Amino acid sequence: MTARYEQVQTLAATHPVVVLCVLLGVSRSGYYDWRGRAPSRRQSEDAQLVTELRVAFTQSRQTYGRPRLTRVLNRGAQRYGQRRIGRLMRLAGLHARRRRSFRPQTTQSRHDGPIAPNRLAERTAPPSRPNEVWVVDLTYLPTTAGWLFLAVVLDLYSRRVIGWAFADSLHTALPLAALRMALRQRQPPRGVLHHSDRGCQYASAEYRSWLHAYGLEASMSRTGNPYDNASMESFFSTLKTEALHGPPCSPADTQARVFDYLVTFYNRVRLHSALGFRSPVDFENLNH
Repeated sequence: MTARYEQVQTLAATHPVVVLCVLLGVSRSGYYDWRGRAPSRRQSEDAQLVTELRVAFTQSRQTYGRPRLTRVLNRGAQRYGQRRIGRLMRLAGLHARRRRSFRPQTTQSRHDGPIAPNRLAERTAPPSRPNEVWVVDLTYLPTTAGWLFLAVVLDLYSRRVIGWAFADSLHTALPLAALRMALRQRQPPRGVLHHSDRGCQYASAEYRSWLHAYGLEASMSRTGNPYDNASMESFFSTLKTEALHGPPCSPADTQARVFDYLVTFYNRVRLHSALGFRSPVDFENLNH
């Protein structure tokens, strides 16, 4: 019964108490009697915890669910369980955006360019340092003026986005601009494994010449198997869910939202479960 009274109290700021009591199956007299009592220590802690949850949820851009919010609140001396955090999230009406389901989309690879072997699949261990394996891919973003295309370079070790570019077409210049940005930012040693799908852009002579000039070793996924580049597919799903929710906006606004998400949130703040709930930047700084 206490949990129902807590729900009434949480929602009373925006809904009539009489309606809430009917919906939750409690009496108004019982609720007001309960509210008149001095709050227990647990109730006081929960009230403070809800306040902290709201702040953390807002700072996560309303993207964190129970596991990540639990990690954020457990950074201090106090420790909280996920069940308690989940209960308080429900009471406070905090719901993370649902991630879009992963629907593989294969790449048209009908071209005469050379196909590199899948060297990434030959590796028996994940990357142990930055600039060991880069994965790349292209995706489309809906805007009010049609599709906007995005190319991204991701360091597989830390899942950090190290290069990106936008264009209104899928010409080779698009992924090449993202690659050039990654090369400027990282200045990698020779021998970085560069993994892509079999798209004509990555097999073009111009793109391959840049790989050769900087000593990047080409690797390509198998035909019609997007799971070979699952990290990039997962990243694009996260990006579209967290940065581009809601109706499409203009191409300029779409670019601004993606830029802000990558630079100020994804790389530096967003907790990544595969990195022990650290951000890509923190993971690199902690280990190297």
